[in-house]
Parts: sequence; C-alpha cells; structure tokens
Amino acid sequence: MTTSRVPLPRPRTRPATVDDRDVLERLWALFRHDLSGVTGELPGPDGRFRDERLRAALDGLDRHDGAGWAAHLATVDDRPVAFALVRGLDGPVRVLSAFFVVRAARRHGVGRDVAAAVLRAVPGPWEIAYQDANAPAAAFWPRVATEVAGERWVLEHRAVPGRPDLPPDAWVRLAVS
Repeated sequence: MTTSRVPLPRPRTRPATVDDRDVLERLWALFRHDLSGVTGELPGPDGRFRDERLRAALDGLDRHDGAGWAAHLATVDDRPVAFALVRGLDGPVRVLSAFFVVRAARRHGVGRDVAAAVLRAVPGPWEIAYQDANAPAAAFWPRVATEVAGERWVLEHRAVPGRPDLPPDAWVRLAVS
C-alpha cells in the first residue's frame, strides 16, 4: 500500500504537565529505540531503555517545582508529535537533554518549529549535545542554532564523562536573545 505525504500543520508546543506523563513515557521509548541505532544500546532485561533523564523531568512535574528540569510536548491536532527535555533551568546554562520527533512528523519542519519554540522559551545560554554518528542530528542542530541565534553559536566536541571508549559528543553552544 502506498500513501502520500500530506503536509502537517505547524505543531503546538507547550510545557508538559503531570497529565502528560503517560504520553511522555511512550514517546521516550520510541526516542530511545531510535537512538539505539546510533548508540548500539540494548534495552534492559525488562525490555525498557534507560530513562533517568525522563524520570528527573517527570519528578519535577510531580513536585510542581521543576527542580531545574522542564518537559515540553508538541502536538498536531491533539496528537503528540515531539517532546523535549530541558535541564539546567536553575543554573547559568540550559541544556536540551533530549529531543524527539515521531517519524511521521519528520521532514515537515516540525522538529525545527519545536526546537525553536523550546529554545526561545528561555532566553540565555544553551547547550545541545548529539553524536556525530547521528547524521540527521548532525545536520539538524547547526541549522536550528543558526535560525535561533544567528552566528552566535559554536560547535565543540567533548569527551563523554566516564566513557573513554566512546567517541566525543558534539555540543552546540548558543545564546538565545
């Protein structure tokens, strides 16, 4: 069966609430599954991927204090299409800790719109990490950085803490005004 690719409307990006917990958990599983193609990480014996970053963001939702974390959910016609987790909101630099767009929403500008909305929600310095082996991310994040921050961004490579066996992560540093 062949289907045509119908353009998607622009997504609505909003801070996640405690009511979004189940949706974020389901999207997290898809995110980690996609990322496993780059990282080679297998799920644990229980069939689940590591989720400490998601748990930190969800714990902040439960406590209503954020504890330096925020989760954002993007929808098109009330259907979830993307999420972002942000840490460091209580510090000098925000870090985009996780970012995911469902496959059917990719190549429609959804990722660009969601990333820009999340970054612009909190002006100031930001950092975004990805692996060079993740070719779509390596193409995507410099484009987003330029769109959001103009020429006020840099790319650097940093060793993965405690993992000398892994190649360094790529980090985009930018300032959002």
